[in-house]
Amino acid sequence: MIGFGLRLALRGGREAAVRLLVTGAAVALGVGLLLLTLAAVNGVNAQNARYAWFNSGVPGATAPGVAPSPDPAWATQGTDLYKDERIIRVDVAATGPRAPVPPGIPRLPGPGEYYASPALGALLRSVPGPELGDRYPGRRAGTIGAAALPSPDSLIIIVGRTPGELAGAPGAAKITTIATESPGSCSACRVGIPPAGVTLVLSVTSAALLFPVLIFIGTATRMAAARREQRFAAMRLVGATPRQISVVSAVESTVAAGAGTAAGFALFLLFRVPLAAVPFTGARFHPGDLSLDLTDVLLVAVGVPLGSAIAARLALRRVRISPLGVTRRVTPRPPRAYRLIPLVAGVAELAYFVGRRPDTTAGQAQAYLTGILLMMAGLVIAGPWLTMAGARLMARRTGRPAALIAGRRLADDPKAGFRAISGLVLALFVSSTAVGVMTTMVAERGVPRGTAVARSTLVADYSQGHTSRGAPRASVGVPDTVLARLRAIPGVQRVTRIHTNPLGTTLSFGGPERDLGGLASCRELEGVPDFGRCAPGADVVTVPQRHVLDAMDGSFDDTWPAAAMSAERLRDVPVQTLVVGTNGSKATIERVRTALALTFPHQKAPVTAAEHRANSEDARLLTAYQRLAAVVVLVSLCVAGCGLAVSVIGGLHDRKRPFGLLRLTGVRLGTLRRVVLLESAVPLLIVAVVAIGSGFLAAQLFLRSQMDYALRAPGAEYYVTVLIGLAVSLGVIAATFPLLAKITGPGAARNE
Repeated sequence: MIGFGLRLALRGGREAAVRLLVTGAAVALGVGLLLLTLAAVNGVNAQNARYAWFNSGVPGATAPGVAPSPDPAWATQGTDLYKDERIIRVDVAATGPRAPVPPGIPRLPGPGEYYASPALGALLRSVPGPELGDRYPGRRAGTIGAAALPSPDSLIIIVGRTPGELAGAPGAAKITTIATESPGSCSACRVGIPPAGVTLVLSVTSAALLFPVLIFIGTATRMAAARREQRFAAMRLVGATPRQISVVSAVESTVAAGAGTAAGFALFLLFRVPLAAVPFTGARFHPGDLSLDLTDVLLVAVGVPLGSAIAARLALRRVRISPLGVTRRVTPRPPRAYRLIPLVAGVAELAYFVGRRPDTTAGQAQAYLTGILLMMAGLVIAGPWLTMAGARLMARRTGRPAALIAGRRLADDPKAGFRAISGLVLALFVSSTAVGVMTTMVAERGVPRGTAVARSTLVADYSQGHTSRGAPRASVGVPDTVLARLRAIPGVQRVTRIHTNPLGTTLSFGGPERDLGGLASCRELEGVPDFGRCAPGADVVTVPQRHVLDAMDGSFDDTWPAAAMSAERLRDVPVQTLVVGTNGSKATIERVRTALALTFPHQKAPVTAAEHRANSEDARLLTAYQRLAAVVVLVSLCVAGCGLAVSVIGGLHDRKRPFGLLRLTGVRLGTLRRVVLLESAVPLLIVAVVAIGSGFLAAQLFLRSQMDYALRAPGAEYYVTVLIGLAVSLGVIAATFPLLAKITGPGAARNE
């Protein structure tokens, strides 16, 4: 029977060839999407692993068994900025010839040398030295290789120093080994995505992307299922056994799925490099990172054809039980209301965890993902019942032939009607959940824009943090010559020093405790009303420690209290913060940043108030969530559109004979077009409303449980996107109308 099945699949005439070609193409597209999704997940891990060497010196970041070097290296690590781009700067100093060397470079740079990543090297060549290049004096010893770069666009520089320069630098540490453990498996690592973040990314990606893709593949393998049922029923009536039918069906499905799977691997290889250029983690991937391991390959290469064979066997259960049921078109049993139970169970699970949030990240992922997956499965299971209810309502209310035919056909077989739009319904659920969560988080944690002054004022914090009593841990001396150099830069409008406070005076901001303030000269504060003003008659005032950076709304209306110190005496007090007001020009900001980097080479890079908030952990996490949500929405809608097109085309092929007979009896082609449109549009609109509502409900329960936030309504762009998505879906259906005219000709009424 295997040979007979192969003959039917490969030499069964034009219709068999078309069915094989269409099914194989659909499976190829689905497998390609599945492989790209798996490769993207692997790429996130591979990219994260490239951050490993930045955690050198962190306990547990080096693989066991790695012998420490007898010649340690001094190292500091900091973050620089250039026009909103982050530059990772590593200063190193070897204490001997066997000092540990990071990946990507042949040796540690000596004093006066540096290695730069290709992207930073190109930037250094294109930007004037006072804006960037002068921050890294010396000669370029070479280029950092890909082994040390999380992304081809990474801006990284390794600067050589003498041990004496780094031994007393803030944050300097002796390194004896280079860390090799991925941050995704290292709980103490400070750079890279932590284990909890990796779990979140993989969980969300798996739930949001893999599920719709798998449904799409399942839809593709059921192409022309009704026509095959009729053919196999005829074979049963002439004497074929159920086992023989099963073998023939499995062979046919496996041939199509196998060919599609092979083509899917080819599509993956074709689109892997373009996908690497998509920065959905915030940075491009190295093409080699988007790879598949042996488990992925075997899972897809074996699982898709095997799943197709199983699906074909399940689809033919009616033929095996009673071929008369198929040949006489017995009406299948209508779906019952108990199909709503899984959807309700998913809502109940998410609701249970409101006020009972699990303590661990793994527990939270398990709790929330289980509930969301249950709701997704519940939508798929409840979809046919909702479709039947809507179709019966339409059939009762309408008097038009097209609506009556569509309503009765949908009510007769609502599973087939819902199958065509199931992918789009899941996409709407995932999109609504993601948008609801992101909109609320942006509203709750959004980065304030601040005033123009706040956005353009640079703050150099040299305090190295504060003690439990609020005193700065370090300070610097800023002589008048430094102030003069800064004021000479075109575009600099003012320079203000925040000195340490030997008086111990404190300020109250309404909290339970008073905070130790810094001291500032009223003369330097003049012209900076956005950040407060001096008390009348004061010469020196007490200001908040972080002054500009703590102006959450971009301005202070406070009047700072006078301090018992003269301006002359204040000049000898160390400085903990330097505030430089600019005209907002990017060139001016970068020139100031370069001048301060040369004056204080081992201190943190100065930032504007806007940059400080944009680079905070919350803001970066928020940006990552937004990027992830955008990827999920985009991919889900693409997958759903492909699934809808395949389902509609498959449905037309299945019903070419009934439609052909209707045309022979005088039904106009326009009426058939309206029937096809209504059969897809009615369940789509009905279940879409349920899916969107369920998505917002899932978002509300997740936000309330995880963060105690209330759901915020998304902006108009979300509704416009949904309307465009629905319009495109209807356009996909309309695009099949030429096919409807072609396949319902007089030849469609003949028997096989």
